[in-house]
Amino acid sequence: MSGVADDERAWWKEATVYQVYPKSFDDSDGDGVGDLPGLIDRVDYIDELDVDAVWLNPVYESPQADNGYDIADYRAIDDAYGDMSDWEQLRDELHERGVRLIMDLVVNHTSDEHEWFQRSRREVREYADYYHWVESEPDEPPNDWESVFGGPAWSWDDEREAWYLHLFDEKQPDLNWANPDVRESVYDMMAWWLSKGIDGFRMDVINLVSKAEGYPDGGPDSDGAEHFMNGPRVHEYVGEMVDEVLDDEAVLAVGETPGVSVDDARRYVGEDGDGLSLLFQFEHVTFDHGEHKFDADEPDLVEFKEILAKWQDGLADDGWNSLYLNNHDQPRMVSRFGNDEAYRRKSAKLLGTLTHTLGGTPFVYQGEEIGMTNAPFESREDLRDVEVRNYVESAVDDDDGHADSYEDVREAVEAMGRDNARTPMQWADDDHAGFTDGEPWIDANPNYTEVNVERARADPDSVLQYYRDLAALRDRDLLVYGDFELLVPDHPNLFAYTRTLARERDDESGTAANATDAPARERALVVLNFDDEPTSFEVPPDMTVDGLELALANGEVPAVPGRTLDLGPWEARVYLTPALDGSTTDATTRTDR
Repeated sequence: MSGVADDERAWWKEATVYQVYPKSFDDSDGDGVGDLPGLIDRVDYIDELDVDAVWLNPVYESPQADNGYDIADYRAIDDAYGDMSDWEQLRDELHERGVRLIMDLVVNHTSDEHEWFQRSRREVREYADYYHWVESEPDEPPNDWESVFGGPAWSWDDEREAWYLHLFDEKQPDLNWANPDVRESVYDMMAWWLSKGIDGFRMDVINLVSKAEGYPDGGPDSDGAEHFMNGPRVHEYVGEMVDEVLDDEAVLAVGETPGVSVDDARRYVGEDGDGLSLLFQFEHVTFDHGEHKFDADEPDLVEFKEILAKWQDGLADDGWNSLYLNNHDQPRMVSRFGNDEAYRRKSAKLLGTLTHTLGGTPFVYQGEEIGMTNAPFESREDLRDVEVRNYVESAVDDDDGHADSYEDVREAVEAMGRDNARTPMQWADDDHAGFTDGEPWIDANPNYTEVNVERARADPDSVLQYYRDLAALRDRDLLVYGDFELLVPDHPNLFAYTRTLARERDDESGTAANATDAPARERALVVLNFDDEPTSFEVPPDMTVDGLELALANGEVPAVPGRTLDLGPWEARVYLTPALDGSTTDATTRTDR
């Protein structure tokens, strides 16, 4: 049996979470926008993936300045997606299949159309301080902070005749969490959603909710982030939120936390931290950025391994990792970290192997499971995302821009733009990839004729089938709770590591299962070739080759491995291997969700 104590377990540690971006998932009514009835029609597909929870991106009432992350009413469903009865049906359909539902929580900011902001700009007494307002001259912004989407983080409001803070789009004013009435309003809303039967929240940029008092300028070459990222009272606020509404082990509380270090992370998720379940850190998806994200270099595998290993080790005994390589804010992982042309399927499988065999909770973004890729955006008119449109405008149209035309920045846009993640889910070789009968809000990737669910379902060697195999593989406690050890850290093409899990003694005397002095262990070896060329890997000397059991691979593998493993381009292998004590590989598995 596994040596994992009951108090170490949690459903969300053993889960795989499937992220749905509803605007691009499935359109039921032909208006070109994905909706909840369309998602309901696809619940059986999600169930077939053997995932344990769905993270639903925002479906709240919104003017869609930032695709739903600008919320006008937290307790209403936007008409574009359906209504509350549709949401309730989705909840019930998922729960009937044993799949939990996680809602996106966006409370650093609201829409400027939210009634709180409308009352605040009119200085209605109880709402006057719901947002960050500063009274000064119209041509004198309060400080030099910059918006994440580019440009100043302050806008002038003619009605109130004051400046308001927006760390994102100007239609996304930041809530003033220093006001206890704001926090109480947020907690009431969260409790309302929990009462409706949801299973947790993914909390958008939750580590930005605290701003430095007095709004000081940023330092040299700074956008001001040191004054609002992991701000002075953030742990007070997050800890209070957990105490008020999230103090339930059955509720998943995921914090999106840009700019955190491992030490910062422990303060949010560690045993003595704020009480979050886990968090999304960004280091492994930003390390290749230059001055900004659209100035990215080719990812370096050695640095990539170093970062992931640091987080594996850093949260091993105090906290929990999230495992992701793409989501609604990141380009498609097979285009960024793999080879989306000659080795699209193999590299998609390899990357999935990585996220399912490291320590932590895997998050699968819609389309990842069929190997969807970045898309071509032939003109700037094809772009929809506010961030990328702002970048193109500043690069091409501004007097101090660095480009003469869209073609000068097109490669960067197609490599790093968020629209890559938001093209329609590719269901079939039908018009618009089977996403809609109308004109889609954003064009489908032209490769949908080759890359789609219908084709993947019919192919036993598809990425989709491989993801099902990964789900079955990860049912082992070994791959959830096992210790991580990085191998060959300096190899430029190989990512290799072991997972090791101690097993319970087989008798009351404490004798190991194999009657030796060494503790009994289960062990896995994961070997991944991140390259277009073949390479070799030497099995470490503390591993016995005899009895090496292949658990999963994305290509043909010799039946009898030697001490040297010869891997082809983008080849991934997972072995179950005896440890020095000679223990067997009868790993504990779980069959229930």
